[in-house]
Amino acid sequence: MDINESVFSDDSVVSNETIVENMDQIDRREWWLWSSAFSVMLLLALGIASFAVPALLSGFDSFHDFFLNHAVRGLFGLVLVFNIYVVNEQIQIHRIRQEFADNLYKMAVLDPVTNMFNRRYIMHRLEKEIARCRRHRRPLTVIAFDLDCFKHINDKYGHAAGDCVLRMFGEQLKRATRGSDVVARYGGDEFMAILPECATEQIRYVLDRLDGLHIKAAEVKINIRDSAGWTDYVPGESLDDLLKRADDMLYANKSNRKVLFVSSIVAE
Repeated sequence: MDINESVFSDDSVVSNETIVENMDQIDRREWWLWSSAFSVMLLLALGIASFAVPALLSGFDSFHDFFLNHAVRGLFGLVLVFNIYVVNEQIQIHRIRQEFADNLYKMAVLDPVTNMFNRRYIMHRLEKEIARCRRHRRPLTVIAFDLDCFKHINDKYGHAAGDCVLRMFGEQLKRATRGSDVVARYGGDEFMAILPECATEQIRYVLDRLDGLHIKAAEVKINIRDSAGWTDYVPGESLDDLLKRADDMLYANKSNRKVLFVSSIVAE
C-alpha cells in the first residue's frame, strides 16, 4: 500500500461536524413542524370564524350555507394535506435520529484511525465471551499484538506513515480472522483478537497471514512486523489475569526473538 493512496472511506471516521449537522437537521425540522402546526391551527380558527360568525348573525341564509359548506370542505382538505406533511416530517426526523444514533455508536466503539473496534468495546466483548465460556464450558483464546519499532516509524517517516501502518495491519488482521472472532486496536500500536472455540491451527493461520505486510513512504518500503502472544482462558480466572498472561507471552516473545511471528519493522 502506498501511503499516498491511503484515504479514509466516507464512513471510516465520524467527525464532530457530522454529529452537529445531524442535531441541526433535527432542530430545523422540528421547528418547521411545530411552526406549521401552529399556522394550520390559526388558519383553521380564522377560516371557521370567517364563515361561522356571519352565518350565525344572518341566521344561516342560503348564501352563507353555500360558502360554509365549501369552507368546511376546504378546511378538511387543508387538515388532510397537513397530516400528510406531519407524517412525512416524522419519517424524516426518525431517519435523522437513526443516523445520529449510528454516528454516536461509531464514535463510542470504533477507533478513528483504523476503523476497528476500540479498547472500550473489546473489553466489554471479552467480558461477555468469558461469561459465555464459563456457562457453556467452551474454549476461548486471546491474542495480543504489538507492532515492533512503531515509534521509529513515527519519528523517521512521520505520523501519517505511522497511521498507514496501523490501518494496514488492522485491515489484514480483520481479513485473517473468522467472522465469529473480534479484533480491535487496543491502544497505541497494540491490537487484540478474541477467538472463541479456536483450534491451534487457526492461531497459526492468523499469525502467518500477518507476515509480509509493507507500505511505501517517500518511495521507501517499510516492512510491517509484529510480536504476538496468546493464551487460552483458564476456568475461574479473572479478565485481568487472562490479559496479563497474554501480555507476558507477548513481551517474552518480543524479547527472546524465538517465535516465527516475532520480528522488527525494517525500512529498506
